[in-house]
Amino acid sequence: MAIQKTLEEYGAQLAQCVRCGACQAHCPVYLETGSEGSVARGKIVLAASVLAGDIDLDERLQEEISLCLMCGSCVTKCPNQVPTDAIVAALRRRITADQGLSPIGKGVAALTGSPTLLKGVLRGAGLLSPLLFKKIPATSGLQLRFSPDNLKERTLPPIPDHHLFARLPEFLEGQPDKPVIGFFAGCAITYLYPAVGEALVRLLQAFGYPVSLPKNQGCCGMPALSSGNGPLLDKLATANLAAFADREVACILTACASCHGALAGHYAEKDGYRFDVPIVDIHAFLKQEGIIDQLSALPKWPQRQRVTYHDPCHLRTQGITQAPRELLRALPQLEYIEMADAGLCCGLGGTFTAAHPELSRAIGDRKLAGLEASGATLIASGCPGCILQLQDIINRAGLPIRAVHTLELIHQAITEQHG
Repeated sequence: MAIQKTLEEYGAQLAQCVRCGACQAHCPVYLETGSEGSVARGKIVLAASVLAGDIDLDERLQEEISLCLMCGSCVTKCPNQVPTDAIVAALRRRITADQGLSPIGKGVAALTGSPTLLKGVLRGAGLLSPLLFKKIPATSGLQLRFSPDNLKERTLPPIPDHHLFARLPEFLEGQPDKPVIGFFAGCAITYLYPAVGEALVRLLQAFGYPVSLPKNQGCCGMPALSSGNGPLLDKLATANLAAFADREVACILTACASCHGALAGHYAEKDGYRFDVPIVDIHAFLKQEGIIDQLSALPKWPQRQRVTYHDPCHLRTQGITQAPRELLRALPQLEYIEMADAGLCCGLGGTFTAAHPELSRAIGDRKLAGLEASGATLIASGCPGCILQLQDIINRAGLPIRAVHTLELIHQAITEQHG
């Protein structure tokens, strides 16, 4: 059974689009291109035409459908809540089933479908290392998905010596009266930002919770969803459900907005692929645990950095906006300031940045004016992908600002006391 609905299953919702144009002001791609095919209502027309058999899955249609970040901004502003992001995903799966995977899709499948390969790439040469790409055949999907040509001039974090699962055991004991908390780490935290994952686990341990971190969990499947690879998404979802089935947990925490969007959203579309416990974003969990009062009680540091916040699309569209800000305002080492356009998409969009690198950068550059005007030296976010993209646009603009995960700042406040 497929985790995702077919295009036919969205037929009634396609008909609910009244072409009002409310989506135009909120689509990051349309704001750059001005093309009707880029905006939600244009894509709904295309999807309906494919469903009716009026147009073919030709190259022009494939290009139009690729011009979507699947950020969900259009859905939240749609008066009829037409799920354009899910419809675009269904149409991409239709295209893939008919035409086969694109070169980018093949690269995504090779890496996210094989944890062993992903570990080897990162351990052996570092992601995007020129030496690595000399060893990969020119025809490989990896070349086209992650090659220096596609991500030219992008700045990336240094690859840690040890990934998250090499740093932490699968299970950490806690207080006997506390339920076990599961942690779904995701690829970026596991391999690029393991310190963020460690910070989350240490916080849970400080609250006395036992923690389950199954090593056989894998990619959340968001890149597979973005590239139209339905079979891989099914495979990953099945594996992740099985990974957390071996131990009873009260909930599963995420510290990556994209992972939260996959597990709490896309996995839940059909019976059989839903987790039987809540999927909870770490910011919401910490607020629920009362950590804000604890942080507020810490003595203020004599010198505080100014911090602002970027809303990841997959948290913003789920209404998770206030908890991260409340946590940041409570931190003793920081002065929080709201930046203009905090909710604008950063432009990464998973595979979007590989398919449309220049457009991805242009969308990201829209963040710069508000960020610079804020006077912040730190910009926090709850999505590793956004952090990577934000740091890249900051570096290219030559701004003295560092992009960080909110968990890093919370961990700093708790472990470093400045009187």
